[in-house]
Amino acid sequence: MPKAKRIVAETPEALARALGLSASDAREWQFQHELLVRLRAAVKREGITHAQVSNLFWTNVTLGVTISLILAISAPGIAWFYQEPRLVSITLALSTTFLFTTSTVQHMALLKRQMRFKAIALIQVGSVAAGILTGIGMALLKCGSWSLVGMQLATPMLALLLTWSASRWRPQLPARRSGTRSLLSFGANLTGSTFLWSLARGSDGLLVGRVYGPSSVGLYSRAMALISRPVEQLIGPIESVFVPMLSRLQTQPARYRRILLESYEVIAIASFLLAGLLFALAHPLTLVVLGPKWEKAAGIVAAFSLVAAYSPISSVSTWLLTSQGRGRDFLRLSLVSSSVVLVSFVAGLPFGPTGVAISYSASCLFIVLPADHYIAGRRGPVTTRDLWGRFFRHLPLWGVVCSTAWVARTFVLETNPLMQLFLCGPVALLAGGAYIALFAPSRRVAENLFSVVRELKGTRAASAAGNPRV
Repeated sequence: MPKAKRIVAETPEALARALGLSASDAREWQFQHELLVRLRAAVKREGITHAQVSNLFWTNVTLGVTISLILAISAPGIAWFYQEPRLVSITLALSTTFLFTTSTVQHMALLKRQMRFKAIALIQVGSVAAGILTGIGMALLKCGSWSLVGMQLATPMLALLLTWSASRWRPQLPARRSGTRSLLSFGANLTGSTFLWSLARGSDGLLVGRVYGPSSVGLYSRAMALISRPVEQLIGPIESVFVPMLSRLQTQPARYRRILLESYEVIAIASFLLAGLLFALAHPLTLVVLGPKWEKAAGIVAAFSLVAAYSPISSVSTWLLTSQGRGRDFLRLSLVSSSVVLVSFVAGLPFGPTGVAISYSASCLFIVLPADHYIAGRRGPVTTRDLWGRFFRHLPLWGVVCSTAWVARTFVLETNPLMQLFLCGPVALLAGGAYIALFAPSRRVAENLFSVVRELKGTRAASAAGNPRV
């Protein structure tokens, strides 16, 4: 594949990486970074008027136009960075995606606020499918690297059309004295928080690549993706459901606290199950998913498996801050987390990519997570003590699953990696299930899961009946 094709195939990762972000954070940077924080600003408010939503819409559009212009002006610099002149025209074309995306932010926020997740899923799947079909069609027409550009453009364009069709809300002209300032203030704090975290989190790949070369950064990035993708699939849909739900319960602190803590326990159990399996079976999992040539990445995968326990649990802290509109606390937490993570990368760098992964995982578990829980729990109906109590209550599950998988694997070391996964994985999960059934607090969590689902359905029905437009 020619160089331009290879770079465009990674777009928007390539554009974000030129600004210092890692590939794993790039898609989030493009579609959620400064743009989608206003979505959370709208979702977190218990009551919001048509004028406020309209003002947020025009703010998003203005921001999209500004970023598109900045990216367009940066096109020659990006082409110079990658030493590929064709990236000038490609970057100019792709810069328009920001305008398409910002034009859908507020409509998507309202769909999430109304908990219309079926419509959201259809929009996401349909737009991605249209992008893929466009890319394939252009490739058959021998459009070269522009077929990949077409795929990247078709996805947000169709998402814009589908979102506006699904949401009947239409903006009015900007209005003064509508009470939008608090929403924009929250969004600005969240923007700064996300940007700081993205820059700090993306520095690991740059450091590893600079010191150890492209082969090492390849091992590191693939190992990180192997862990981060399942975690993202676990947390993304849950967050989409629970943040709007919690936002509507701000005036019911007892109910808010009960649902949040029940959800926290469910996520903690799922995280400890996943992290225990990933740590014990990192070697065969790496060989099966990435192939034998990536065997050196197994140690990095094992180190990153601890993040599978930290990341989902830490997300609950952000739900608290987002649903309560605590933008300044979000910014404080991001400053602490970003600083700690950056120092951990530097500290682990002398010990190779595996050392960086171990240092990062340890800092997340032993420094960042305590900071998350402290800042999230110092205000509101959920306290820091509540969060830590649930965390340590279910922590032994990680040891049960990990040790069972580890011991089981010692009996099948001579078999192929796929067989090791098929034999050891179910055995470890059965041990985890037995622990949950025998340990009363964990058993109650499984039983309470059904009540949480019922609460969600009730809140969704009330949302749809109470205010269908806004």
